Amino acid sequence: MLNLPQRPFALLSLLVGCPALLSAQDAAATLDSGDTAWMLMATVLVLFMTLPGLALFYGGLVRVKNYLSVLMHCFTIACLASVLWVAGLYSLAFSDGNAWIGDFQHLFLNGISIGELNGGTFPETVFVMFQMTFAIITPGLIVGAFVERMKFSAMILFSALWLILVYTPVAHWVWGGGWMMQMGTLDLAGGIVVHATAGISALILAKAIGPRPQFPKRVSPPHNPAIVMIGASMLWVGWFGFNAGSQGAANGAAGMTMLVTHISAAVASLTWMCIEWRQAGKPGLVGIVTGMVAGLASITPASGNVGPLGAVIIGLLAGSVCYFSCSFVKNKLEIDDALDVFAVHGVGGIMGSMLVAVLGTAAFGGTGVDSMAAQLVIQFKSVGFTLIWSAVGTIVIIAIVKATTGLRVDQEAEQAGLDQAEHGEKAYHLD
Repeated sequence: MLNLPQRPFALLSLLVGCPALLSAQDAAATLDSGDTAWMLMATVLVLFMTLPGLALFYGGLVRVKNYLSVLMHCFTIACLASVLWVAGLYSLAFSDGNAWIGDFQHLFLNGISIGELNGGTFPETVFVMFQMTFAIITPGLIVGAFVERMKFSAMILFSALWLILVYTPVAHWVWGGGWMMQMGTLDLAGGIVVHATAGISALILAKAIGPRPQFPKRVSPPHNPAIVMIGASMLWVGWFGFNAGSQGAANGAAGMTMLVTHISAAVASLTWMCIEWRQAGKPGLVGIVTGMVAGLASITPASGNVGPLGAVIIGLLAGSVCYFSCSFVKNKLEIDDALDVFAVHGVGGIMGSMLVAVLGTAAFGGTGVDSMAAQLVIQFKSVGFTLIWSAVGTIVIIAIVKATTGLRVDQEAEQAGLDQAEHGEKAYHLD
């Protein structure tokens, strides 16, 4: 077992391999204005991914009568996750404790002062905010699985319980000094913590809530592909904060992470477009931007360890594997995961979490992986346990939600659209 320092920046240094952040007890640690400025910007970029990026990306994909409901879900989750994070989830994820969960020493951020560096080169207040944005976007991803069907009250209860029971423990295991971190799991920015957890939970929730009417024979097209593209572009830009910001410093490692993130997204976009062009006869805007998201999700866990060649390979696999996963989930499994959360984020994150063991080796221009076989075993254990934990937790949460608020709106509300039925508003007034 590793002798891990017990403060978050020192833990971050072990995760990303930054020599400057190696010890929480290092008295020489001083504030670095460059690192602080970069981490402030990275935090803004990750929040930008959810608000407005993910909100617009998802909102444009649904029917116009449900557009505002998607925006409302994303915005509400951002507020809810922020409050829960400050109240206690940050402490449980990143404070002392044991291999399974942190403790309550930082409830309501108790003990975190303006000048506290915790062995790092930027304030812990910035680290709290940076990690908060991850807690915001992860349940936000799940929204895509239940659009046009779920009660607003059920969404709030599900998201809160999911953050507490699923997200926070996994974040502690992988990033907060827990057993996966001690084992040597590689997950720079959330292939396991974010995409695997959200992906499998979305699949189970979509199955539990049931399909939309006439699925899969007839599914309404996106009401505004232009908004989808705008939201996706915001995701692309924001993802640089997601991945490169996870290096914890403005250094060469962050630069390489940004580069491989961009390469994977571009390659996956073109791959998806070419497959769709061949399969459907025409290349679509929604398709190419969905391929981009698949490329970003797949590179996320590996972006701290692979080089440009590895990024190209991940992009090719993301654009192809995730493309065919979409039809498999809908047509073979007959699960109405409306916006392909599992096929894009779940499959992509799981695939990238395994590929890092291969493409992170020196043979592929990567770093940080000495034994491919040994790392594969570690990654497999981590991904497998996370999927089981997330699935069981989601099933329990669904049972609680069904017994309290109920899960799905009634047929009349569904026909009218959630904008009017749940929120009393319309997206467009054309009269």
